[in-house]
Amino acid sequence: MRQQSNASLPAGESLLDTAAGITALRADTPGCESVIHFNNAGCGLVARPALAAMTDHLQLEATIGGYEASAAREVEVHDFYASIADLLGTEPGNIAFAGSATHAYSKALSAIDFRAGDVILTTRNDFISNQIAFLALRKRFGVEIVHAPDHPDGSGVDVDAMAALMRSRRPRLVAATHVPTNSGLVQPVAEIGRHCRELGLLYLVDACQSVGQYPIDVAEIGCDLLTATCRKFLRGPRGSGFLYVSDRVLREGYEPLFIDMYGARWVEAGTYRPVDSAARFEEWEFPYATLLGCAAAVRYALRVGLEPISRRTPALAARLRDRLAEIPGIRLLDRGPAPAALVTFEVQGRQPQPFKRALDERGINSALSFREFAQYDFGDKDVDWCLRLSPHYYNTEDEVDTVAAAVAELAGPGPRMR
Repeated sequence: MRQQSNASLPAGESLLDTAAGITALRADTPGCESVIHFNNAGCGLVARPALAAMTDHLQLEATIGGYEASAAREVEVHDFYASIADLLGTEPGNIAFAGSATHAYSKALSAIDFRAGDVILTTRNDFISNQIAFLALRKRFGVEIVHAPDHPDGSGVDVDAMAALMRSRRPRLVAATHVPTNSGLVQPVAEIGRHCRELGLLYLVDACQSVGQYPIDVAEIGCDLLTATCRKFLRGPRGSGFLYVSDRVLREGYEPLFIDMYGARWVEAGTYRPVDSAARFEEWEFPYATLLGCAAAVRYALRVGLEPISRRTPALAARLRDRLAEIPGIRLLDRGPAPAALVTFEVQGRQPQPFKRALDERGINSALSFREFAQYDFGDKDVDWCLRLSPHYYNTEDEVDTVAAAVAELAGPGPRMR
């Protein structure tokens, strides 16, 4: 039997508006019983409705067969596309399922016919896998990678300088990461998009850390392509992500390098035709239980409300930064006027793995970032590693204070951890 959500939502209200609402959301989150989960930028804790959607479908597959189960859940399968479309302000036909955000990003890049001398214009705070993909394109095709400078005030990329590079270099692709994995910086992706639209440039946005944390409107951003995962602030399962593909990209005939029988029709012996929708970026085989879990997770986030989430989640992170700033030996690394809920800091005189392990032993989930994850950003900050703590709306103020106290204890004077 499907396990129902414990949370109830009065009309016109958010569950995040009251202590009772937070309690209900935590009751919907089994992991809250065993850990203080401050690794939502890695994986959010799955809520009961998403867990039930996955386990129910696996049971159905075991009972009647995999093909038959997906056919029986046709309406729910379609709701994955409808839910993501509602999340982004677009249409279901503009959404493609992917095995991860990186899978979606690679599919998007493969659709661009790069030639030697083409320019990819990006920022100094992009995701590591994206940067490696650009370097691979340079190695294979001879493209040029241009990094726009950061603004001197630390607010992120200098949009005016980036726009000047757009005009002078006419890049084949402009690419930006909304919130990089290595800090709480929020990049001005809509401002970048405005210049891309004015110049007719192809624009790709990595929204992996912002989807589920902030309201996202692809029309407002002005992107042609957008990628994200479902496992982070959307609280969906691992092994899932999606790609948004604009009408312009579909209309102009972009398609992935390796397209299969799901994304195209073999119309005659020597000819295939891509399907009209973003499904051209998908493969025939699907992890249907995962997809249904994603749909349930997205509906859950929409029900809680992205506007209330976008207020509470960064506020918890701001409280955490305030507590950490009081601790000797802690150097906060996040920049920008309104950082996201990724709190990064250096612990002076400590080694990364032992410090994280000590938090693990206290039931506190965290993550490490290293210089190789962010060569430009960490080089500018002169840091080799940092600890990342990322609360979400179901965490509590008491948990924030508990985590800060644990960091203070571990960073304080005493024997060094081995």
